[in-house]
Amino acid sequence: MRLRGYQNRNVWFWLFVGPFVIGLVVFVYVPIAWSIYLSFFDSYNTVTPTQFVGVGNYLDMLRDPAFRSSLVTFVLFALFIVPTTFALSLGAALLVARTRVMQAFFRSVFFLPTACSYVVAALVWKMSIFSGIRSGLANAVLGWFGVDSIPWLSLADPPWYWLVIVTARLWLQIGFYMILFLAGIQRISPTLYEAAAIDGAEGWKVFRHITLPQLRATSTAVLMLLLVNAFQAFDEFYNILSTFGTYPPYARPPLVYLYYTALGSGQDFGHGSAGAVILTLIIAIVAVVQGRLLRIGERDA
Repeated sequence: MRLRGYQNRNVWFWLFVGPFVIGLVVFVYVPIAWSIYLSFFDSYNTVTPTQFVGVGNYLDMLRDPAFRSSLVTFVLFALFIVPTTFALSLGAALLVARTRVMQAFFRSVFFLPTACSYVVAALVWKMSIFSGIRSGLANAVLGWFGVDSIPWLSLADPPWYWLVIVTARLWLQIGFYMILFLAGIQRISPTLYEAAAIDGAEGWKVFRHITLPQLRATSTAVLMLLLVNAFQAFDEFYNILSTFGTYPPYARPPLVYLYYTALGSGQDFGHGSAGAVILTLIIAIVAVVQGRLLRIGERDA
């Protein structure tokens, strides 16, 4: 018998949403809850809790110099990658928005790297562009100008590997945030720019007093996403530097450190889970503070 009315809508709702909800609970919420539970136990080489240690794992992680060093790595990485990506993606959005010919083509060209896997991009950067040998693209270009080859991936000073990691991340994510800014720019009323032109304003004044204030909501969202993504940096650090078997100081972000803690030779799931909970709390606190500073959710006066 065919269902009608509210009951029919309820059945179709759960028919489409149910599989997603089940997958979310089984593959996201249950592992998170189990990780929190596991963080209060000693658990080596098994995900089954053994001895209850309370907050001992948390105290051990906070005292661990390697874990604190990984947090410093994140701060250094975020201090550069967040404002640089913000500025470049906003600049790219402004250029594409002002393009009158083949705008769709340029929009697609900038956005295309977003479809690339972080692992694939990291390997291309490591093995083709910055391979550290004469056949690498970067050293080949330098050779045209008579510059000697640079050991890009050497762990000694100067730390050229930072340039490899940062450029890979910039190439991968600028296009995505450019699309967000472009959507915000297209929502700005043309009458504002017409009024500014009548008043004789142009260039930097228009950008400062019209474009940037009108992009406040978009800018807030972009900054939040950039900061959270910086916390989650893993693929480029792991795939570019992992072959050396060790990491120099301030070149191992929190997720890489936790990966080796939980899945390395020791397989210490208790301390790894505790570190993951600490990192999650830090991300939540930073997000809340950033939201307060940027007044997320407040209406403009």
